[in-house]
Formats: sequence, structure tokens, C-alpha cells
Amino acid sequence: MGGLKVVLLVLGILMFAIPCSYGVSVACMEVYDEGRAPAVFRSPECHDWVLSAKAHQNETMNCQFETTRGRRRYQEDRISCNLDMQIPLLGENGQEDVGVGVVAVFDGHIGKEASEMASKLVLDYFFVHSMIGSFKNWLSLKEEQNLAFQNSNEDVELEPRKSTIASGSLEGTSQVILQESTRMGILQKALVKTIKDIDSAFSEATFENDLAAGSTAVVALLVDGQILVANVGDSKALLCSEKLPLHREADGASIPYLSVKELTRDHNPHRDEERARIEAAGGVISWYDTPVINGHFPMTRALGDIPLKRYGIISDPEVTDWQPLAADDSYLVVASDGIFESLKPQKVCNLIRDAHFQDTKKSKQLDSCLDQSSLANCIVRTAFKKGSTDNLSAVVVPLRSASFPLRNPERRIWNWIKLFSFV
Repeated sequence: MGGLKVVLLVLGILMFAIPCSYGVSVACMEVYDEGRAPAVFRSPECHDWVLSAKAHQNETMNCQFETTRGRRRYQEDRISCNLDMQIPLLGENGQEDVGVGVVAVFDGHIGKEASEMASKLVLDYFFVHSMIGSFKNWLSLKEEQNLAFQNSNEDVELEPRKSTIASGSLEGTSQVILQESTRMGILQKALVKTIKDIDSAFSEATFENDLAAGSTAVVALLVDGQILVANVGDSKALLCSEKLPLHREADGASIPYLSVKELTRDHNPHRDEERARIEAAGGVISWYDTPVINGHFPMTRALGDIPLKRYGIISDPEVTDWQPLAADDSYLVVASDGIFESLKPQKVCNLIRDAHFQDTKKSKQLDSCLDQSSLANCIVRTAFKKGSTDNLSAVVVPLRSASFPLRNPERRIWNWIKLFSFV
């Protein structure tokens, strides 16, 4: 029993040693437990965390995007993007920086306030939730390990564990290993909490400032060749995947094509489960060309929109599982619904494919991207020309080098090194 006490004492010291280097204070943890991410950014107890999170502010310079108000009087779309976030998580060798790409589009309505706040908070909140989620997971594993030691009647060999602890590694405690599935689960939960906290923060601002605005939210995470998407509302995320050519041109040239894979489903009354929730809460659905709730609102989920929450409008994100990116997944597109007012998702992939054509006869017959400075610019401008009346925003992320060359590579406006760093 004396040996067991020594081991528990050593483990207790380790529990405090690693969190200290991790930058987690007890006082700030208490702040987080009481009020989550919004409280962290208001509390002087969490000054170091706030500074650390602020270092990961919007890095749109490493993202290819385009946004315009289009035919609307005001621009209410907002974009937040960083393809090279470095988030410290606790792993088997202590603290490890995990590279995460984050791409988010927020389509505001009844004002820009909700989308503006969301775009400013999403990276900060996600960073904090990921760090704390990792730390809490580590503590949970340590508690389980301590219980296992207490319930064990076997002799404990001290010397191997002492040497392992002295080396600064967690290898001596096999249970305290941040497995791949656990790490991805932490990031997934962090994203869900981030979206919910943004809605809570905006709800508070709504009551304080008498606001009526709301926003969609679509956020894609890219980690170690995998992708996950969280969606609220009717903005979209999709993959354009390269497929074998169906036919050849008269001159024998092979024409590859990009097939669309939609990663999100719109939240509207067309979906049975969404409609049932709205009607159960007393919302009235009118069936025009587009079904609307209480005479004017087309979506069943949104951030903000406080007056409509009583009628079943929720901010809970619909989240995909982590999916491995296939070898033929060439582009990720995240865009507001204004793009899809005039373009089908497959058409978006067709436009990207068209950007790779040389000055062939076929390219001149298509809605060509040849004269545009970027793929995102091409998508936005084409949607506008096709008659979209909404704000227009798109982010395009090249995932892997396509087999066909990009025309005028010197006109690429994004940093290829950073874009491919997470693949």
C-alpha cells in the first residue's frame, strides 16, 4: 500500500505539471465551467488564454474567397477562414500542436449583426473549446487511472514509471494517450459548442441592444486528410471530386469532369423532421414557391432570430461524421445560399472544371472562368450574371493537385504551401 501511495503522489504531481505548461489555470477553468467561451473572453482570470486565442484571428490571406453584396442594398454575408490553425492538444507526448483548417460562411439576415459577431468569434471560441476539451479529457483519463490504482491489489513497479515521468512522456500511463478518434471527437465537440456559444452570445446582445438579426452558419474543419462540416440554415458546403472522362473531344483530348458531393442539407420546412418541430411549437407554415414560417421566414434553424425561437427555430448544428478525403476529392466549396439561387451545386463544380480548360472551342461555349482572377471570384460573378438577387459569398479550397493543369498559374492569389499543409 505504501508503494501505491507513492505512485498516486507522483501522478498527482504530473497532473499539475502538465496543465501548468498547457496554460490552464484553475481560476480560468472555473470561469469556463460557469459561462463557457463567452465568459472566458470577459474574465481577467483568462487573460493568457484570450491572448493565445487572439493569435488565431481570421487569416483570410491563406484562403481563396470572394464576397459581394450583389443586388442587395446591404452586405450581410461574412466569411471566417484559417487553413493553418495550430491548436495545442494534450497527446501521448504531452502537448502537441494539431493543424486544423477552418472555413466558415455566415449569411446574415435582418441586419449584419449576427453574421458579423459569428465571423469574429468562431475561431477564438473554437480554439478555447478545443484546448479545454483536450485538457478535460486528459483529466478524466487520469481520474480513471487513479481509481484503477486504488482498486488494484497487485504490486506496483515504481522504477519504470519514475523514469517515464522523468523523461516528460506519458508513455508510462498507457491509458493517458490521446488516440486519433479521441482527438477528432474533441474537435467535433468543440465546434458544436462554438456554434451554440455564438448563438448564446448573440442572444445576450439581442436583449441588450434590441436586435432582430439572425444568420446561417456553415463551418468545415480539415484535419489530417479528413473533413467534418457543421451546418445551421441554408448555406452549403460541397466537394468537387475528379472523375474519369466520359468521352473525348474530336481532337482526342480527354475531358475530365468534377462530380459534386453535397456535405450539407438545407434546414427548411421541406424536411419532415424540421416541419414537425416547427408545427409542434405553434409555428405556421405557408406553402408558396418557397415554404415560409409565420409568413416570412424560410429556414427552420438559424443563429439569433430570438423572436422566432418560441416557434421551433433552433440553432443546433447538424454535424457530419469525420470523413476521409478521397484521392479524387479536388476542391472544397463553402458558400452562402445566394450562390445557389442561380447555380446548381453541380454547376459550381462544372465552373471549376471549366477554369482548367485552355482556349478550346468548348470553353467559349460555357459560362467560362477563364477571365476571372480566382475560382471563388468566378463562382460569385457567374451566380450574379445568372440573376441571383442575394448577397454572394464563396470560399474555394484546393484539396489536392488536379490531374489537369490550372490555366495562368501565375494568377493564383492564394498561398499554395499553406493550402496543402493539412492534406
